[in-house]
Amino acid sequence: MNAEQKRLTDSRWKHWGPYLSERQWATVREDYSEKGEAWDYFPHDHARSRVYRWGEDGIAGISDDQQHICFALALWNGKDPIIKERLFGLTGKEGNHGEDVKELYYYLDSTPTHSYMKHLYKYPQAEFPYADLVNTNRSRNRFEKEYELLDTGVFNDNKYFDVFTEYAKNDTEDILIRITIHNRGNELAYVAVLPTLWLRNLWSFGLMHQKPKIFLKDGGDGYGYAKADHYWEGDYHFYFEKPARTLMTENETNTEKLYGQINPSPYVKDAFHTAIQQQRFDWLEENKEGSKFAPMYEFNINGNSSVTIKLRLSKHYIDKSPFDISFDEVFENRIKEADEFYADITATKDKELFNIQRQAFGGMLWNKQYYNIDIPRWLNGDPGQPAPPEARKSGRNHEWHTLNNEDIISMPDKWEYPWYAAWDLAFHCVPLSMVDADFAKSQLILFLREWYMRPNGQLPAYEWAFSDVTPPVHAWSCLQVYKIDKARTGKADVQFLERVFQKLLINFTWWVNRKDSKGNNVFEGGFLGLDNIGVFDRSNVIPGGGVLEQADGTSWMAMYCLNMLEMALEISQYNTAYEDVTTKFFEHFVYIAESLNHIGENWTGSWDDEDGFFYDVLSMPDGRFIPVKVRSLVGLSPLFAVFVLKKDLLAKVPDFYNRLKWFQKYRAKNNQYLVIEELKEHDDILLSLVPRPRLEKLLKALLDENEFLSKGGIRSISKIHEHGYTVNINGEYFGLDYQPGEATSALFGGNSNWRGPVWMPMNYLLVKSLQQYNDYYKGDSIVEFPTGSGNKLTLRQVSDEISKRLISIFTTDENGNRPVNDHYAVYRDEHFKDLVLFYEYFHGDTARGVGASHQTGWTGVVAELIQNISAVENEKSLTATSEAAIP
Repeated sequence: MNAEQKRLTDSRWKHWGPYLSERQWATVREDYSEKGEAWDYFPHDHARSRVYRWGEDGIAGISDDQQHICFALALWNGKDPIIKERLFGLTGKEGNHGEDVKELYYYLDSTPTHSYMKHLYKYPQAEFPYADLVNTNRSRNRFEKEYELLDTGVFNDNKYFDVFTEYAKNDTEDILIRITIHNRGNELAYVAVLPTLWLRNLWSFGLMHQKPKIFLKDGGDGYGYAKADHYWEGDYHFYFEKPARTLMTENETNTEKLYGQINPSPYVKDAFHTAIQQQRFDWLEENKEGSKFAPMYEFNINGNSSVTIKLRLSKHYIDKSPFDISFDEVFENRIKEADEFYADITATKDKELFNIQRQAFGGMLWNKQYYNIDIPRWLNGDPGQPAPPEARKSGRNHEWHTLNNEDIISMPDKWEYPWYAAWDLAFHCVPLSMVDADFAKSQLILFLREWYMRPNGQLPAYEWAFSDVTPPVHAWSCLQVYKIDKARTGKADVQFLERVFQKLLINFTWWVNRKDSKGNNVFEGGFLGLDNIGVFDRSNVIPGGGVLEQADGTSWMAMYCLNMLEMALEISQYNTAYEDVTTKFFEHFVYIAESLNHIGENWTGSWDDEDGFFYDVLSMPDGRFIPVKVRSLVGLSPLFAVFVLKKDLLAKVPDFYNRLKWFQKYRAKNNQYLVIEELKEHDDILLSLVPRPRLEKLLKALLDENEFLSKGGIRSISKIHEHGYTVNINGEYFGLDYQPGEATSALFGGNSNWRGPVWMPMNYLLVKSLQQYNDYYKGDSIVEFPTGSGNKLTLRQVSDEISKRLISIFTTDENGNRPVNDHYAVYRDEHFKDLVLFYEYFHGDTARGVGASHQTGWTGVVAELIQNISAVENEKSLTATSEAAIP
């Protein structure tokens, strides 16, 4: 094992990490309003003055895994009205497309133990355009693009600072910090840097009997020293190079500013802002103890020059210089070890792809966050604090009394979505398992524990509505993580599968009991994570009082059946007791497949043979069935439910195989729908929702550039809906149209859009499904790619070509542009050209990034796509070399 792999065997290396949120304000957990107005209850303008209850936030920050002690970067350019202490963005009401961070920052690197991390924040030298960003975005309509920080002109003529924050761990409790500020402009520019250490305020909420303190102590030659005394974490020593001054205050709410109530002490949370506004620091310099501390550095940096600040946070008392030659040696060693770790991980030999993949991993690891909420306490309030409005006890999330979370969790985006999302997490765990399989497994196990899962088996969706129903992809993720880990280590972690299988059975039962209202194996589910993909809100009351029998809800459950079947078959090879349950999931899958594909006298089914597509069907109270003929991912989702039963595996589970053959013969004898089109003894068996003739029709649409296939992957809605689609339900019309970029309606807040753009996780599932089909049909699976081109490829080749299109979103073209960057010229600049952002979704025509700009979360699966494609290319190269060597 290399050095980082060895560290992964010792959990103490993860005690400290990038666990600060990037936006704690305006989150549901900080919202104590009567009607759940989170954006209004705790706005950005309050964040610098008001104590948080459930966590902390900051720029490029770290904390311990209980978030008792925190460290982050703060900056001031001499012109801003406030210190840049946290990232700024628009609220859901301010943005013309919902909430959106308006900053430029990049996760450049991180190892899985956070032994080395690197972050870049780009800070304008001009006054930060807070008002311009709010007013301009507010004035734009939903048909216009968002107004971004790059559009304001504050980065013109390179008048900005590149602020690199690096961390290197000397050991598990000795963290070296290096902040390097580059003036990218040609002229002298002023900047103040306040690396801030503070203690999370738990004492105000009755959670600590003894208030912790930071004490400013005497330093040594050329450095200062402060000691954090925390009775849960113990003592930590904070060393810093000599600053212009030191500032000390308390992490306490400024009640006078916010509520007109006299502060017991002038030392409040926003005291540093006050001192800078007034340019009067003596009162903070004189203070020698508190709970928030910063050495303040002031620089006038020449054009195209840089300065570096060194700091150190350590459990150890260092009686010699904390910044001697060994300080830089630790950084050199950790960077070298990070390089070695990723060199061992990657399969790509392409430098650009390696850069993209490594930044994807870096983003995944930087997006780990401390998340804390205790629903009973959140609903009832804390002792010594104002009692929350009584209406909250019957409001948002009130039914989740057993939910009590306090963990490090992989977040979708620590600013836009600084809360976990269960189905996002399933995709996060795929690339995470490539670098830290144990962490990926622990995340999947965590959400099945009793302090997350409700007693009835439902998994929590996300804090805005824990009861929302999102696709059941947890079992799929468990299998992917298991397989990736097994392929990498050669060891089958069957115990992991057994642990999750038992709890997944409970969740599966919840789905069957709650989301199949007619008991006909056709499932509803609501919006299922696809926000605005329907002609109406699929989560609310269905027009006409009907029931929406969803092609995707049914497909997800069929996929769930196959995932559980595959898991049970894998475990059966090590524990034969599991062979009994395999038949249950096989038979349940058959029933679902029959319901989705069946066309009978009184049932329209989901499949439309003339259109060659699956549709949602609206089942009306009067017995009518109304197909909702939107060509979208909903109708492509049946492709996800596919599994090849290998003949070698079937030989190991004879009881299951015999039962399968009996069930097939029984259904054939009774003229019932057959999932297995042709059952041959001692041959592989394909289990699929989509019979081959229907598969061929679906693939024509999927691979048609006038429908789903775009330059950046598969669109969420077919382009044939460019001119709109409407359906008449009891005299009322509902409709949608193809929207390749931002949403043009406010449905689900308007900050995400499933009516045209490319979404990486759904594309990833399609890529994997096509590989399964190819595994069964092999060379017999020849289709046109693109449809109508005459270019014939196998399904494996099609899968690879779609993967390449997805990867191309992030690669540079012949002009040096990455499609993701929307052709902003600045990204061709030497200080931008290698930086990559992983957006939430991508424009259906141009592939520019849209939505949350740092959702490395599920977009991070591109790291695995790069790995997969690189392995294929390496194999081709090896084969060509071998063939050339043959005389």
